Formats: sequence, C-alpha cells, structure tokens
Amino acid sequence: MIRALAALAHPLRLQIFRALVVAGPAGLTPGVLQETLHVPGATLSFHLKELANAGLVSQERAGRHLIYRAGYDAMNALLGYLTDNCCAGEPCAVDVGPSTCRC
Repeated sequence: MIRALAALAHPLRLQIFRALVVAGPAGLTPGVLQETLHVPGATLSFHLKELANAGLVSQERAGRHLIYRAGYDAMNALLGYLTDNCCAGEPCAVDVGPSTCRC
C-alpha cells in the first residue's frame, strides 16, 4: 500500500494513472500518453516504471507497441484499504453531506 500511495503522490504519476483509468481495459500506448500529457518520452518512461513497480499499472507488448493499463485490482485494494482505515476507527471528522460522492 505504501508504494502505491507514494507512486500516486507525484502529480504527473497521478495524471498518468488517471488517464489510464479513463482509457479503460484497452489501455494506452506511451505515444498516446506522451501526446495527451505533453510529457517527454524519458520522463514518461520513468514514471510508468514507478507506477508498474507499485503494482498500479501493467504493461503488455502488442507487436511492436507497448500497451499500459491501469491495475484496477490494485486500485480497488488501495481504495478499500483507505476506506477501512479511515480515521483509525473513530467517527470521521469529514461532514458527509448530500454533495459527497458515495460511489
């Protein structure tokens, strides 16, 4: 969990992960990510590697291309962990009003 949280703490890695989540199971190639996020290739490669090491992103070779996909199981496990451990078992200090998403 710590690796995943640390990986997502970086603003660019969070943007990359969000883009992959939105892309869905089809995933994205590094070229598309690079164009979409306006990130140099070497920088993108470094951050994709960090996300992969944290288990948040998978990589698959499709011919001459790499396809990156969000790790939905890892994402759901992280969200579950955060939800289960919210406020250390104490009543939450956050007001859960009608505008709060309960998805």
